[in-house]
This record gives sequence, structure tokens and C-alpha cells, in this order.
Amino acid sequence: MKRLMHLGLFVFLALLSTSGSKVSAQSYVNLLNDAELSHWMKPNGDPVHRSEDGTSGWRMEDGGILHLSGNGGNLLSREKYGDFDLWFEYRISEKGNNGIKYRVAQYNRDWLGLEYQIQDDAAFPNMSPKHLTASLYDIVAQSSPIFERDYRPLSEFNVGRIILQGNQIRHWQNGRLIIDECVGSSRWLKAVSESKFRDREHFGQNQHGHLMLTDHNSETWFRNVFIRRLDKCP
Repeated sequence: MKRLMHLGLFVFLALLSTSGSKVSAQSYVNLLNDAELSHWMKPNGDPVHRSEDGTSGWRMEDGGILHLSGNGGNLLSREKYGDFDLWFEYRISEKGNNGIKYRVAQYNRDWLGLEYQIQDDAAFPNMSPKHLTASLYDIVAQSSPIFERDYRPLSEFNVGRIILQGNQIRHWQNGRLIIDECVGSSRWLKAVSESKFRDREHFGQNQHGHLMLTDHNSETWFRNVFIRRLDKCP
């Protein structure tokens, strides 16, 4: 079953990228297509280096899996993205916490952006709803009370999706829509003003930025990280 689900994602992406519709005009790019992680860099611009013993930090493993263990630091995409459609599969360790950030920009010395939260929610029953998996971290827990999460065992990969088009942000978890928000709306401005980013001027309103794979001191796995640009799509 896991093999079929893995194959199914590839088939779905292939169909989307070869569709004749305007929205599918741009093909998906595999951001984990080589062991050197050439699409990624350290925040200072350096390439991603393995640890001396080869067992810690960020490293590519068999099956196209990017594995973070030990201290790897945050990774930034070498390219910046505006409107995009991002698919990815992820696993998190027990009691783990991580995330994917986007439209990341530098605020003084800090690299900050909007975040698709990833964590072992079951291990934190008293956690703020705004910190649950697939939330828009610390800003919006879920956009509607009818949106429900689909949790898989920690031993299995989950499928995440982020779509940004203009001011619209949408997050999915295993095919279920969790976040559907409009940047700059009154609801948005109120949510940001009540978040940890309230003192960051115009936070999240930039139209382009890096992707970031974060390191929050938790063992994490990613695979099938595909992105396509939607900047010229209606």
C-alpha cells in the first residue's frame, strides 16, 4: 500500500505537469533531485555539507529521502518563489517539531516567513491550535471548523501541499484543505497582530521569497518535494 501511495504521487504530478490547461503550463521541478542538494543552501549562501561522519545533519538517503538528524541548521532554497504549487511528503519523529517556510525574507539578522507547521501533534495535547500540523504557524489554526486533519502513524509519510496565488494561501494535509486565507484581509491583519510576528512590519505580505526547510532539533524526513511556479497563471 505504501509503495502504491508513493507511486500515486508521482503519477498525479506527472499528469498535472503535462496537462494542457493554463494553470498547468509550468512543469514541476524536483527539489531533491541530487545528493548534493543543489537546490538548497545554508542561510549564508554556502552549499549544504554533510557532517564529517556522514551520519548527522541533512543528507540524502536511498529512495530520494532527505533525512535530518542531529544539527543540520536551516536550509534556504537557492531560488525565490512568488506564486507556486508545492507538493511534499514528510515524516516527523516522536515528539518532533519542524516545518516548511515560504516567502522567507531577512528581517535584520533573522530569516522569517510563513510556515506550514509539522509536528507530532499527539505528543502535545495542550499545544495551541495555531501550532498543529498544517496550520499557518502561530497565525491561523484552520480556516473553517469543518476542516479536519488526517493523521497517519509516525512510521508513515504524510502528503502536504501549499498553494500561493496572489494573496491567497492554502494548506492541505493528506488531501484535506486546512488553511484558506487571504493575506491583507481584516481577518489576516488581526491574526498577525495577535501572533509572535506582530512587531515585524508587513509580515507575510512580501510577494516573493525563499523556501526554508527548518531545523528545530527534531529528526525529520522529506521526499518527493516538487514545486511549479504559478506566477504567470490566472
